[in-house]
Amino acid sequence: MLKAKDFQRRRRRLMSQIGKGSIAIVPSAKEVVRSRDTHYLFRQDSDFAYLTGFPEPNAVLVLIPGREQGEQVLFCQDRDPTAETWHGRRYGPARAATEFGFDDAFPIDDIDEILPHLMEGRERIHYAMGQNHEFDNHVMAWINTLRAQVKKGVHAPGEIIDLRHALHDMRLFKEAAEIKLMKQAAHAAAEGHKRAMRTTKPGMTEDQVENELLHEFGKHGARYAAYNSIVAGGENACILHYVENNMALKDGELLLIDAGAEYQWYASDITRTFPINGKFTPLQRKVYDWVLKAQLAAIEQIKPGNTWNKIHDTAVKVLTQGLVDLGVLKGKVSELVEAEAYKPYYMHKTGHWLGLDVHDVGDYQIDNQPRVLEPGMVMTVEPGLYFAPGTKGLPKKFWGIGIRIEDDVLVTKTGHEVLTHGVPKNADEIETLMAKAG
Repeated sequence: MLKAKDFQRRRRRLMSQIGKGSIAIVPSAKEVVRSRDTHYLFRQDSDFAYLTGFPEPNAVLVLIPGREQGEQVLFCQDRDPTAETWHGRRYGPARAATEFGFDDAFPIDDIDEILPHLMEGRERIHYAMGQNHEFDNHVMAWINTLRAQVKKGVHAPGEIIDLRHALHDMRLFKEAAEIKLMKQAAHAAAEGHKRAMRTTKPGMTEDQVENELLHEFGKHGARYAAYNSIVAGGENACILHYVENNMALKDGELLLIDAGAEYQWYASDITRTFPINGKFTPLQRKVYDWVLKAQLAAIEQIKPGNTWNKIHDTAVKVLTQGLVDLGVLKGKVSELVEAEAYKPYYMHKTGHWLGLDVHDVGDYQIDNQPRVLEPGMVMTVEPGLYFAPGTKGLPKKFWGIGIRIEDDVLVTKTGHEVLTHGVPKNADEIETLMAKAG
C-alpha cells in the first residue's frame, strides 16, 4: 500500500527535475457519461494517481518549486452534504491536504481566482498540452489573465513545456512498493486464468468464461479488469484485439484468453491459450510448443544491459524457425527473418511496458537507439502465431489456430523475475490442471 510520504517523495523528485522558476499543473481524470445520466465507474488519470494517490474527479495538482507558502497544492471538490448524500463522500480540501500530504488545498471552484496568482512570476509551465482540450482552454485563459496585466508589472509564464517526458520516465522505473502491488495484480490475474482453465468446457460461451475470470479477480482484491478481456475461441484468436466474447466454444478448438487484473490502479497482463476440451491435438501442440520456446527464449534476454529490441528479435528468430519446422515457410531462417516472411503469422511486437497503464508510459528508444534495460522496468513478453482462415498459401489444416503466451517480467539487478509465474503454460501442466478439474 502506497502512503502519503511516497507520493510526496515523487512530487519532490519531479519538482527537482523541472526546477525553480517553473510551475507544473496536472488535472485529474473526468467522469465519463455511459448513457444519458449515468456514468462509467470513475478511474483516475494515471499521471495524477502516480503523483497524488487522490481518487476523486474534478481535482488539479499544482507544483510550485521554491514557493515559500507551500510547493505542493491541490484543488479538489469542497464538502457538500447534499451532493454526498446522492453521490458519495468527498475528502474536501482540509482532509485531502492532511491525508495525502499536500502543503495546501483549495476548493476547485476557486481555481480561476487562485491559480493565476500561483503562475505569476514563473518562467515556465510544465503541462501536458493537447491531452485534455477542455483543460487546455483553462490553462490558456489563466495565462491570458496574467498577460492582460503586463502593464501593471505582472510577469506571465513565457513557455509551456510538456510535463510527460520527465514524469513518464519516472513512472517507467517501479519502486519496491509498486512492485508489491503489481505482484498482487499478477496473482489475482493468475488465479483467474487458472479458474478459466478449470471451468472451460465445450458448449460454454466466451462471456461465461470471462465472468469466471472476473469473479476470481475480485476474490483476490482486484475489483476491475486492467483492460477489456479477450476471450477468443477458435479462429477468433486470430483477431488480436477481439473483445466481442459472445461465441460458443467448440470441442477440438483452442481458447485464447488475454486478461489482466487491476489492483490499486496497477495492471497485470496475462495471455494463455489452451484446448477447450482439455487436450491439445498433435498439430495444436506442435504450434503451441514453438510459441512457448519463443517466449522462454525472449524472457532469457531480459537483464540489465540488454536492449529492448533484443527481446523481440529473439522471439522472431525462434518463431520463424518454428514456421519452417511446421512447413508453413520454406528457406533459410536468417533470410526469412530479413524478408519479414513471418509477418502474416506474427504481426505484433513481443511486448510493452507495464504499470499504472496496461500499455504503460516510457520511451522505447533513446536518441533513435533501442532503450537499454535497467532494474525496475516491467514489461510483457507475448509472442504468438496466428493462422487466420483463408491466409494465402497457408495449408488448411492450420486454419483457425491462434496461440499467444504472455507473462509480466520485472528487470532485476541480476536478471529478471516473472511476476505471473502462478499460472501454468507448459502444455502438459495445462492438460493436467484441466483433467483434474474434469
